[in-house]
Amino acid sequence: MNINISIIDQRLLSIVEDIRQKASEELDIKDENRFKPLAFVYLCVKTILDLDNDEAFDCLTEGGGDFGVDAMHISEEYDGEFTVSLFQAKYKKKLEGNSNFPEEGIEALINAIQYLFNPAAKLEYINERLLTKVEEARSLIRDGYIPQVRALACNNGLKWNSSGEEAIERAGFGDQVTWEHINHDRLVKILQASRPVKDTLQLSGKAIVEDMEFSRVLVGRISVTEIATLIDRHGERLLERNIRRYLGLQGNRVNEDIRHTLTSDEKNNFYFYNNGITLTCDSFSYNALQDSNYQVRVENLQIINGGQTCITISKTLQQPHLLHQNAQAYVLLRLYQLPPENEGLVQRITYATNSQNPVDLKDLRANDERQQRLEMDIKQLGFNYRRKRSDTNTRSADITSGVAAEAVLSVWRRKPHQAKFFSREHFGKLYDSIFTKQLNGAQVIVAVQLYRIAENRRKRPETTDPDFVRYASCFIAMQMGQKLLNEMNVQIKDISHKNFQFTQQLIEKNGEIYFNASLQDIQKALEDLYGEQEISLQQLSATFRRGDLISRLE
Repeated sequence: MNINISIIDQRLLSIVEDIRQKASEELDIKDENRFKPLAFVYLCVKTILDLDNDEAFDCLTEGGGDFGVDAMHISEEYDGEFTVSLFQAKYKKKLEGNSNFPEEGIEALINAIQYLFNPAAKLEYINERLLTKVEEARSLIRDGYIPQVRALACNNGLKWNSSGEEAIERAGFGDQVTWEHINHDRLVKILQASRPVKDTLQLSGKAIVEDMEFSRVLVGRISVTEIATLIDRHGERLLERNIRRYLGLQGNRVNEDIRHTLTSDEKNNFYFYNNGITLTCDSFSYNALQDSNYQVRVENLQIINGGQTCITISKTLQQPHLLHQNAQAYVLLRLYQLPPENEGLVQRITYATNSQNPVDLKDLRANDERQQRLEMDIKQLGFNYRRKRSDTNTRSADITSGVAAEAVLSVWRRKPHQAKFFSREHFGKLYDSIFTKQLNGAQVIVAVQLYRIAENRRKRPETTDPDFVRYASCFIAMQMGQKLLNEMNVQIKDISHKNFQFTQQLIEKNGEIYFNASLQDIQKALEDLYGEQEISLQQLSATFRRGDLISRLE
């Protein structure tokens, strides 16, 4: 048996126990034989997209009427485009690992792509969970955003065979759809990414090395072929501190430009067209008696900026003839040897070299003074603030920084559309408006509790709930916050540890009342906006995404 297959199978046993209750409540899955395949989908989504536990589970769409899609994730729109990741998983009980991903699985994904992203196509026999996500994507398409689709075929075996490849070619999707195979080997490789990387970098030409207090800096030039082999050897292990997931070749203009340069007559000018890559290490050494072409030995090497460039180079040069043709193509390299004990400096450099792009910055803000103060303040109130990422499941007393940001932005800042659809900026441009110096632990906890009531209903709506419940949780939470303040006859600034216990009693006693009253507020606002006309799910998704109702709810 392949050791990686065994590792994943063992991991699924613990995941089943973690998701069993949610699978029963949210997906209506109770058959014991379905839990392990579901756990495999969940593990693939969480690992490949680097999502929190709740975010990963929210992507799952498996069940009757799933259209061949076991999970679906929609990214935020950026520069007129958005990425949709579609997962289909085939998990075999027998662990030989010698079966190809089935051709019918590929056909199912093709069929899904053909229908799901055509706003005019009528969908029948599709489950509500998937329909909600599909109509959200269709709403974006109707507003002029272009979808870039990742089709991820996941199994504990081999890639699809030639028949599957022919089916993909016949579909004729072109560059708008990329196909990826995910199996046990890929998952284990990512999960092992925390092991330190030791290697030797072969530089080309002259280089500058300078000591700066307790740090050292090397600036030089490295060939793209050397980068490709480095990525091939270590993969995601080099990107542990890199804060961006790989965006893919197709549909990402920067990565497409990188590939185009490496496959054109301009390849030898690559050095001048690219911003270069930044790496950190615990130490590096080289033969200082040489005057060029250094071989640099590095300990605990990490790419903190330029991960997109490196992986795109690796994927582009997988063809042997391109690897040979790019022998004279180079990229600027900056290597920083930083004190291992100064993790804060590493974080600040990573932030500074990446913050010009829209990225997930939660990890980089984790050591911010305001985050540390909230952690202490919230702990004194009997809750646990998780300002740093963790693989352990959250309990009811746990509050992650990501959930706190979305809740505070919805409930107290009254910007629910930004809370839901601009999460990439919660720890970037919106950080100071969310985590003000006046924000205290009691305000965070109260916001999260109201937000959770609305979110739980979004995930498990009652049969009598209107359709907009699946799109309006942040708006509902906003209204609930106002109703709590009205009942207490206070302003936001007055919520503190002094009246914290009283707010807890009110939420426990009247939370459902606040929710239902907020539901009526939104229903009335929708009627004011649309009159008596029927509102489609696509219109609902667009309405809440654009924040059209905020002025009507004031």
